[in-house]
Amino acid sequence: MPHVAPIASEMRSMALFGTIALAALSGACASTGAVPHPFPIPGKTPSPSPTGSEPATTGSRRPDAMYALTSTALALRGSPYRNGGADPAGFDCSGFTQYVFGQHGLGLPREVRDQFRLGSAIKPEDVAPGDLVFFRTLAPGGASHVGIALGGDAFIHAPSASGAVRVEHLSAPYWSSRFVGARRLI
Repeated sequence: MPHVAPIASEMRSMALFGTIALAALSGACASTGAVPHPFPIPGKTPSPSPTGSEPATTGSRRPDAMYALTSTALALRGSPYRNGGADPAGFDCSGFTQYVFGQHGLGLPREVRDQFRLGSAIKPEDVAPGDLVFFRTLAPGGASHVGIALGGDAFIHAPSASGAVRVEHLSAPYWSSRFVGARRLI
């Protein structure tokens, strides 16, 4: 029986290698057109909540859904900026929001201007965790940048200038002067 330990160790190594290989082969890259699941399908109308119910009003929002969504967004802090990126290897602003919401079964369109048309308009004083916040960073025009409200004065987004997903403040002069609105989907 002296050969049992080396064989068991070799079998564990082979199983680990097989698991890693399967994970690598099943991963999808946004640049190849493959779509990881759950991930929003372009052109698919988004569901306002994971249960498919109508959009919630300010008083009846689901705290568990908002917490899960903002937790997902925060876990991606530090992910690099990549123009056209929509996965943790690199995000642009709308790719970031599309990815985060997609992780919770909420499909968003790819473009900022299309995301700005979704859900219900929210007054600035009513912005809450999980709401999309929009800014005009290109002049002239409407919304050209999007982030996710975290609560209080904070939001998270994928800014090109910093090169990484990060938390910022709505009251910062740069963002407050460019704020164009907020939309509630959950």
